[in-house]
Amino acid sequence: MASKAKVAIVGSGNIGTDLMIKIMRTSDALEMGVMVGIDPDSDGLARAKKFGFAATHEGLEGLTKMPEWKDIAVVFDATSAGAHKHNAALCEKDNKIIIDLTPAAIGPYVVPVVNMDQHLDANNINMVTCGGQATIPMVHAVDRVAHVQYAEIVASISSKSAGPGTRANIDEFTETTSKGLEVVGGAEQGKAIIVLNPAEPPLVMRDTVYTLSEDCDQQKIVDSVNQMVTEVQSYVPGYRLKQEVQFERFGSNNRLHIPGRGDFEGIKSSIFLEVEGAGHYLPKYAGNLDIMTSAAMRTAERVIARRMATA
Repeated sequence: MASKAKVAIVGSGNIGTDLMIKIMRTSDALEMGVMVGIDPDSDGLARAKKFGFAATHEGLEGLTKMPEWKDIAVVFDATSAGAHKHNAALCEKDNKIIIDLTPAAIGPYVVPVVNMDQHLDANNINMVTCGGQATIPMVHAVDRVAHVQYAEIVASISSKSAGPGTRANIDEFTETTSKGLEVVGGAEQGKAIIVLNPAEPPLVMRDTVYTLSEDCDQQKIVDSVNQMVTEVQSYVPGYRLKQEVQFERFGSNNRLHIPGRGDFEGIKSSIFLEVEGAGHYLPKYAGNLDIMTSAAMRTAERVIARRMATA
């Protein structure tokens, strides 16, 4: 069996820690190398040391000074949009692959089931957002059978699963997700809303996707959506439809007026999703962590396989 590629995780919060445990337990291609943070007392750094991994609380700059740096093949950035700019520059300088789990969106947007194979040669890959990973596949599923003119998503996550990085990047989250609905999902216009739900006990991640598309056989949309759900489940088993796809048809007699876009004729599709986490770090309600880290890990594995095949 070929040796695994060593990785570093920058960001020792919820996302980084979940990713570390996921790589340890489930990856056949990646091997945990170094955990990087800026808080010496963070739980993520403490766990990394307990597992026997190298760790530093001096950020990515600290890692570049460590002997382990030369063996790192992939850097996962689970910090913030602002910090990613600095981290990306350091990785570019040393020709390291960086998988961006922040909404910085410096590199191409990637959603594994939609467009991963198009960007395997990129050295900086952006994983959009957790909301984007959950909803963009559904927009694409509709768009591939009936062109989507407008897509709107509402991503609701437990407030307990939103760490400081997520909370500090709410604006970037909505902007990056909205753009991802267009660039990757195929919608002419996208809009994203995030809700931090304080309910107790915590609720699992739920996403609502509304699309306004060209008229077509509704069963084609249903089949396309169900097929896409199955594809996402190949790496996020807790991803599922909450109920059947709902439809509303608009025509010359009951046009839907969209402010700024005019009257709409076609099909409105409403898709309701639920994402249950694997419970690798936070409990299973934190599906937002699971879909993001699972997508990032799947992408890194494919990138490494690609590089090895062409080496």
